[in-house]
Amino acid sequence: MFDAVREKDRIVEFIRNYYETNHLKGAVLGVSGGKDSAVVAALMCAAIGPENVVGLTLPCHSKPIDAAGAKLVADKFGFELLNIDLTDTYDTFKKQIDLLGEYDEEAVKNSDINIKPRMRMMSVYYMAALLSAVKGGTYIVPGTSNACELYVGYFTKGGDSVYDIAPIYSLTVEEVIKVGEVLGVPEKVLYRTPDDGLSGMSDEEKLGVSYNAIARVMNGLPVSEEEEKIISRLHRGSRHKFNIPVYKKED
Repeated sequence: MFDAVREKDRIVEFIRNYYETNHLKGAVLGVSGGKDSAVVAALMCAAIGPENVVGLTLPCHSKPIDAAGAKLVADKFGFELLNIDLTDTYDTFKKQIDLLGEYDEEAVKNSDINIKPRMRMMSVYYMAALLSAVKGGTYIVPGTSNACELYVGYFTKGGDSVYDIAPIYSLTVEEVIKVGEVLGVPEKVLYRTPDDGLSGMSDEEKLGVSYNAIARVMNGLPVSEEEEKIISRLHRGSRHKFNIPVYKKED
């Protein structure tokens, strides 16, 4: 049975040991107003102290609830929260794309959704480098993907797939929530229906399958034939996100 208290303590020790071994100082992460980033922020605060954690809200045509949730988390755990509004940057980029030709909404939909996490990745790494210079110690970027998302490849290549440490990499959605309960993550954030804040759909609507079903498949438990089909397709189709083929010349 999953022991959330023990797991929380082990993750905190894992983070703390990594920081001590590599002589690191702080962390910068995007705080979306959802449970995953909230739990990671709380874990980082517990491991290295809230004074060494900086959260970023990175709105890009985003809903007000996202920033409100992020503030709840920052106020609860006591870390600094900065806002970098990417809306104008995104709009400027899109204007340049429009100059290249006319594309219908369906054609650009996936590109539009995925450019936003990539802009956010650029922003958190910029701030990590800047704070490293200003604070006199190395700041790194924690990842906020959970095991269910990773199993079906529900992340953006070159976006939220880029990070320096992965505290919840092996936790299912249910396990993330249980650890969040132990940490005291605000309920409005912890139990909020997960969505990417980009597509206007919940995660499960977008995936076509529930996180519970994904976790069951990961643990070798039965699901419906349709669920098995969807999860298997997503899993197989996303393996390219994890491995980059490298040609090696012959000696």
